[in-house]
Amino acid sequence: MRLAFWRAGKDKAVVERAVSKPKAETAPEVEAKDEVKPARVATTQAQGESGDIDLHALGAALGRKRRWIIVPTVLALVASVAVVNLVTPRYKSETRILIDGRENVFLRPNSDRTEERQALDPEAVTSQVQLVLSRDLAREIIKKNKLAERPEFDPVLQGVSPLKSLAAMIGIGRDPFSMTPEERVLDAYYDRLQAYAVDKSRVIVVEFQSADPDLAARVANSIADGYLVLQQNVRQDQAKNASQWLSGEIDSLRKKVSEAEARVEDFRSKSSLFVGTNNTTLSNQQMGEVNTQLNNARSMKADAESKARLIREMLQSGKPIESSEVLNSESMRTPSQQRVALRAQLAEQSSTLLGNHPRIKELKAQLADLDTQIRDEAAKIARSLENDARFANGRVQELTLSLEQLKKQATSTNGQDVQLRALEREAKSQRDLLETYLAKYREANTRETIDTAPTDGRIISRAIVSNTPAYPKKLPIVLIVTIATLLLSSGVVVTGELLRQTAPRAVAVSAPAQAQVPPQAPVRQEPAVLPVVEHIDYPAMAEPAPLQPEMIADADVTEFDEIERVAERVRAAGPLAKKITVLGTASGEAITLSALTLARHLAREARVVVVDLAASSPTIAAVSVDASSPGLAELMQGEASFAQVITRDKLSRLHLVMAGRPGFDRSLLQSPRVTLGVDALLRAYDYVLLDAGSASDLPAELLTTNARAVVVPDASMTPDARTLMCEQLSAVGFSEVTMLLKPVQPSNAVEAPRVVAA
Repeated sequence: MRLAFWRAGKDKAVVERAVSKPKAETAPEVEAKDEVKPARVATTQAQGESGDIDLHALGAALGRKRRWIIVPTVLALVASVAVVNLVTPRYKSETRILIDGRENVFLRPNSDRTEERQALDPEAVTSQVQLVLSRDLAREIIKKNKLAERPEFDPVLQGVSPLKSLAAMIGIGRDPFSMTPEERVLDAYYDRLQAYAVDKSRVIVVEFQSADPDLAARVANSIADGYLVLQQNVRQDQAKNASQWLSGEIDSLRKKVSEAEARVEDFRSKSSLFVGTNNTTLSNQQMGEVNTQLNNARSMKADAESKARLIREMLQSGKPIESSEVLNSESMRTPSQQRVALRAQLAEQSSTLLGNHPRIKELKAQLADLDTQIRDEAAKIARSLENDARFANGRVQELTLSLEQLKKQATSTNGQDVQLRALEREAKSQRDLLETYLAKYREANTRETIDTAPTDGRIISRAIVSNTPAYPKKLPIVLIVTIATLLLSSGVVVTGELLRQTAPRAVAVSAPAQAQVPPQAPVRQEPAVLPVVEHIDYPAMAEPAPLQPEMIADADVTEFDEIERVAERVRAAGPLAKKITVLGTASGEAITLSALTLARHLAREARVVVVDLAASSPTIAAVSVDASSPGLAELMQGEASFAQVITRDKLSRLHLVMAGRPGFDRSLLQSPRVTLGVDALLRAYDYVLLDAGSASDLPAELLTTNARAVVVPDASMTPDARTLMCEQLSAVGFSEVTMLLKPVQPSNAVEAPRVVAA
């Protein structure tokens, strides 16, 4: 929305600087201006108010052009009703399949029977949906239900309409004759089929539409049945392929097992590593037996030696021989018995006879002979035991030598035993693998022979015949078309009215006001100012129509007309005039106003930015939307970025870059980085205008490189001085120098200024 300076009431200083200073006027001129002033003020107020959006005017425009709204809406209503009634209705039927991953526990491998089956994830259910939409299943359904023989699925059977042929010729649609019959039927099939998974479940919904409700239900059920059959066939094919592969592997493994076991036996026979009882080698078994015999011999030797030593001790001590070896000897049994009998007789006779009796002496003599005989026999037994001990000692020595030999033999056969065990392990692994393959082969063979293999899904809801058309939805389609047409036609009318209200208009003096001006009164054309503009999508201002020729006292060209002609020449120069340096001997405010006026003319059709290098006038800050924004000085110091230093113009879509905040160091503008910044702006904008002021302390390279100059001279400069200044600027390096005749001057006038385009 546009607001003029005099309506805002807060930018009065800017208005005063933008208005040219009036020259001394004669009394007739003042009277003429006083008469023209009311008409001019009224015209300017009308121009300011014309930028507001008038809702009453919009309502009046809608009422005035209601035929342009009602007629298209009624036509769209009638056309939509006719179309939805002419379209062949389609009936939809659906069937539902539950994916539960069920499987007969008795058909699982033995290792999996005790494990719980994991639930299917959403990706698995989505994969099953793609299986329902597979082309292989589609071909089976088409063949089973003979869909290729129906004109609904193959439009070529009933002929192609000329409208469709024309659309195919211009590339809007596909030519049915350029497609194979299978492609045509598949396109129609997939156009009527929809399969999706129900959210947060393992249920797949299969929907099919057709002009025949019976066919729709039949095809939906056929798809579900075909999906389950396809899964069963896949499982049986997997089992068949597995059994065939396992059969070949089993034959190969049998040969490998036989060869491995043969290698084991050959190595065992060559190495004499025969296995005895308890699964031990013969050498180890012999070594164990010899060790046992050695232990027995050592025990026999120790036993014989101990017994012989005991008997010798008895004989030497003269004690009675009471050893079991002596008493249990056959040779000692009879003397021992006789000795017992003689001692009994001696005791009997001693009771009646004295010791010197011959009978007593005889019995004692016999008893002494028996004791001697027993001692001799005990000595023999002791010698016999000593001989046994020596024999056992020899046996121990022999067995020890034999054991040492067996140990050496076992040590030499350890390496061969290691090789033998390696061969046995290899043969055992081959046999275990063979047994595993045999078990899997039996399981796969069993699954292959089962007629109904388990599937991952089951039908939980079969399709039924529907009597309600699913397509087209007549009422929603009619309402949508009608409302859309109503909104579209209303939008067109409102848009046209808005464009008419917001279009830039020239401010002209009305006829009654012109009648009030005396023809003979000399009237000077008023200088122009630029009103504040908040709407930046449109050119901010429009070039006003000049006053009537009879109202202009002289025909001199104004400073605004001159700047507009300069802008036209800059546009005509094209890319050669992207960089424009505005400088001169006039006051800093006049140079800034001239640069802004030229930039706003160029900003009508291009992207323009004004760079303030003089900082001698507060006008740039006054017309900026952000007067406190940083400038080039802060950019050079790294305190701001390009996005922060570029601001907008209140009066137009012009962009502004100020020199810096108040009190900045002007030496920063002499930095080479300023040239780099201007080059960056040249890449982003169509025109870059440099407000150089008097250019007293700025580098020449910054101002002249690939630039053209627009000189704003002081009004007191003579023509010769102006010519000399142009020659000097051309010699410095400017590609072209344009000298203005009448620079824009600030004014303190309070009357409404003339509006120019910006």
